Amino acid sequence: MRALISVYNKAGIVELARELVGLGVEIISTGNTQRLLAEAGLNARAVSDVTGFPEILDGRVKTLHPAIHAGLLARRDLPTHMAQMDEHGLLPIDMLVVNLYPFRETVARPGVTLDEAIEQIDIGGVALLRAAGKNYHHVLSLVDPVDYAEVLAGIRSGDLPESLRRRLAAKTFAHTAAYDAAIGGYLGAETLPENLTVSMPLAQSLRYGENPHQQAALYGGFLGHFAQLHGKELSYNNIIDTAAAQELIEEFPADEAAAVVIVKHTNPCGVGTGATPLEAWERAFATDHDAPFGGIIAANRSIDLELARAIDEIFSEIVIAPDFAPEALELLRKKKNRRLLKLLRPVTNPNELLLRSVPGGLLAQVADRSPLAGEDSRVVTQRAPSDEEWRALRFAWRIVKHVKSNAIVYAGADRTLGVGAGQMSRVDSSRLAVWKAQQAGLALAGSVVASDALFPFADGVEAALAAGATAIIQPGGSVRDADVIAAADAAGAAMVFTGRRHFRH
Repeated sequence: MRALISVYNKAGIVELARELVGLGVEIISTGNTQRLLAEAGLNARAVSDVTGFPEILDGRVKTLHPAIHAGLLARRDLPTHMAQMDEHGLLPIDMLVVNLYPFRETVARPGVTLDEAIEQIDIGGVALLRAAGKNYHHVLSLVDPVDYAEVLAGIRSGDLPESLRRRLAAKTFAHTAAYDAAIGGYLGAETLPENLTVSMPLAQSLRYGENPHQQAALYGGFLGHFAQLHGKELSYNNIIDTAAAQELIEEFPADEAAAVVIVKHTNPCGVGTGATPLEAWERAFATDHDAPFGGIIAANRSIDLELARAIDEIFSEIVIAPDFAPEALELLRKKKNRRLLKLLRPVTNPNELLLRSVPGGLLAQVADRSPLAGEDSRVVTQRAPSDEEWRALRFAWRIVKHVKSNAIVYAGADRTLGVGAGQMSRVDSSRLAVWKAQQAGLALAGSVVASDALFPFADGVEAALAAGATAIIQPGGSVRDADVIAAADAAGAAMVFTGRRHFRH
């Protein structure tokens, strides 16, 4: 048996090679991998000895040779293949252990140049892997150190079943696909490319999906944004809610004020800001005392003991914060079913494509990250908002784009007062928000209203004004804008058009 080993990630490679030599496997290797094995006292034959040709072009060409690729591609079950191998003095290669240059890691470094990135595009390694993967009936291809032990056990026992070989081949092609996707994404300038390649590693198998009868898994780097400090693994629904809560809290920079958001089924049911995290929590929780049960809480500042005590009074699935004071962490850890997540880096990436599956394909769009300051906002009523109303309108506008459409948010300058989400008509969303405020005992007199999309008729505005709102922010653009504005003017209310819609389906 012969094995070709050429790896950038050298984790476990010496141990693997030592075991293979002990099992009578001949090792062929290249460059730094061969030197590492030699330093460990292991004899590995150089690729140049097999090919009879030296490495050239600064190592760009070393394994691209018939002596290597014929060894990987020859079908042992075809006499014609084996006769040609004998005719040319070539020997089969039965195992390939390769992983690729760190392209993704290189381009993630700040200040990396295009020339540096291009030098990390692996050519020979990808060609080797594709050859071995294609011929998986006869060649074992390993790209991940996690598989070394299983393959060694199979060689020792003489049992390397077809299912194992095929699984390793599938992993090989997934590895090269992800690599090519990273390169294409880096070199391509299009926001929405002509061909979209999506390849993400399995991050975690989940117990189930939205419901217990649905299988599910998480792919990609989402979990890398957090350190889990307590609690069991996140579920499918937990992950979606966590993303929604963290995206919303990132609308509120910590240097502006302390902020707390409470999310249930991806919708905010309370948002508050204040001088302290506890004050922000009290304003958020006052919006709705029922919905936060089993919800997700996110803060933009470290959670101190005072806030931890308040949070501990209700059951919450997940608490997210940039940090936790030691005494707060000790208290919150006392409930075993509560997950605690420490934010390591923001989840908001304005350059990231948002993807959603549909039968037979994917929808892709750029993220909706625009702040109010970047929109073409203008006062359209006879009366302009007061300074306090402006503060409340900006606060509500940050929130409404995170509420499922049709979305209505009643708010003050530092708190939500009523949230209407996901109704089939905008008037119904407004009525729901008013009812929620009434249930919470919150007065809407002097509040402001944010609507994620235009009011098609004046009735939605009239309902908001009747509830006590004095200022409204909305995109505008209805054929009946004149009627909508007239309704606001008749009540002496202020209205702002932003010129930008924030549907969230």
